[in-house]
Amino acid sequence: MSKQAFQICFLFKRIFKLRVAEPPEEIEQLFDQFSENGTMSVDNLLKFMIYYQKEETAKKEDAQEIFNSLRHLNIFQRKGLHFDAFFRYLYGDHNLPIPNKVVHHDMDFPLAHYFLYTGHNSYLTGNQLSSDSSSKPIIKALRRGVRVIELDLWPNSEKNDVEVCHGGTLTAPVDLNKCLHAIRDHAFDASEYPVVITFEDHLPPNLQDKVAKMVAKTFGTMLYRPESENLEEFPSPNSLKRKILISTKPPKEYLQTQDSKGKGNAQMLKTSSKKEVAQTERLYSRTGSDTIDEQGQVDEGELIEEEDEENAVPEYRNLIAIHATKLKDGLAKVLGSDQSKAKRLSMSEQQLENAIYIHGSEIVRFTQRNLLRIYPKGTRILSTNYDPHVGWGHGAQMVAFNMQGTGKYLWIMQGMFRANGGCGYVKKPEFLLKNGLQSDVFDPNEPWHVQTHLKVKIYQGEGWHLDFGRTAFDQCSPPDFFIKLGIAGVPADTYRREKSRVVVDQWAPVWNEEFTFPLAVPELAVLRIEVFDYDQAKTNDFAGQTCLPVSELKSGIRAVPLHDEKGDQYRHTRLLMRFQFD
Repeated sequence: MSKQAFQICFLFKRIFKLRVAEPPEEIEQLFDQFSENGTMSVDNLLKFMIYYQKEETAKKEDAQEIFNSLRHLNIFQRKGLHFDAFFRYLYGDHNLPIPNKVVHHDMDFPLAHYFLYTGHNSYLTGNQLSSDSSSKPIIKALRRGVRVIELDLWPNSEKNDVEVCHGGTLTAPVDLNKCLHAIRDHAFDASEYPVVITFEDHLPPNLQDKVAKMVAKTFGTMLYRPESENLEEFPSPNSLKRKILISTKPPKEYLQTQDSKGKGNAQMLKTSSKKEVAQTERLYSRTGSDTIDEQGQVDEGELIEEEDEENAVPEYRNLIAIHATKLKDGLAKVLGSDQSKAKRLSMSEQQLENAIYIHGSEIVRFTQRNLLRIYPKGTRILSTNYDPHVGWGHGAQMVAFNMQGTGKYLWIMQGMFRANGGCGYVKKPEFLLKNGLQSDVFDPNEPWHVQTHLKVKIYQGEGWHLDFGRTAFDQCSPPDFFIKLGIAGVPADTYRREKSRVVVDQWAPVWNEEFTFPLAVPELAVLRIEVFDYDQAKTNDFAGQTCLPVSELKSGIRAVPLHDEKGDQYRHTRLLMRFQFD
């Protein structure tokens, strides 16, 4: 048992013993139950996996692989696992709470049957007003498994080339070619399933022609070109493996007014500090405005799809695999229009929130064949995000997020797409695809009966002393950890929040606490887990988080790796937990 000293003042130090968390008695009893004479053989371990961990499809080869992964430990015995080795297995990467890198959903249905991991303004490095544009955030997003990349296309200052930037702001542009090459080179680093590029097009016909040539040259045979513009349904992810799809609705004419409006906004924001930007965001959040434009005009960059595409050059139109539809005629007309042609519709988060009270069931029905993209409101200047379950609960496949930020909603998004092997496509629940009478269509706002109860037990945690500095949480003592748990999902499932007790002065805390969450729609639920260091005098310090898709949670005792505020996994820090479903 090692010791750790903390300076209290110039003359005194506090000495703390660094304790190693003792294995829970419950786990010792399980080992005795499934071992013989203090040793667990491969066959014993297989029985434990099948009967206690509920891994009914586990095979002897799986148990042998776990044995092989422990051979380098001094605690491993040739005849089998002693308790210490078994306990290390429980904490290890062979015992994670969700299937690791295994695509197991049926990928042969049309694209509209899946949620897609979707980015918003994917080229921005930071806030929505003054950060740089770059290909690096695109690469980072693709490596995380994001499958929908958004690019805003604008003429350069000489009007002879195309650049990518957030128009009407101080964001610095990046060359379109750099973005296209980044997508080509990294599209399938994390997943072999198709990547969709959504163009927000602010180009005249001559530059559309140039974009068509650039896209065709860059992607070559990777580019998917549909045989017809009038697809009754979209192809499946399996049929589109390692393909790039373009989605846009070209404008009828070049919106020159956007340039002058952008200069006005840029001048207004030129001297804005971060504090002023935050104040602006709060102000417009209260007023409910969709943009920071002083006249309260709608953001043309998002609603540009309302224009006709007839004037677009043929080469450019032939690139489009997913056609966007009009918004100017009103949502009711779009939802009730001819459904013989599969299409994409974009709505802001506020538009969706307003629409679901009148058209909730119609939106769900629309998303059974068509794609619905939801994007953040224009006042999210600091690249914050919104509740994705409002979109998912109504079948929206492309809930577009600012991947540049942090916060609970981004963590929920990351958690949802840990499902299905992290491939960026998650099969929608069948109740969102039920095509019957209007009264049969799913409505997440309706009262729902509890389907199951999720029991979550937190045993203990470890690894903070390896991933954090000695004084990362407190200058005078080891951390005082506690855990917050909750469910993100449909309204019926989100009311319960739980908190563990505070474990004082411990780098390896032990809780042994159990909590129960009733679930009405477990198919859409995400379990939120956040760890904090308790601080009586100021804000509690962040100490790790993760979000897990409940539909994929494995029963039994599991090692739960924690992630930092950006969503990157810590190397050592994890919890030991148990999950059970009634």
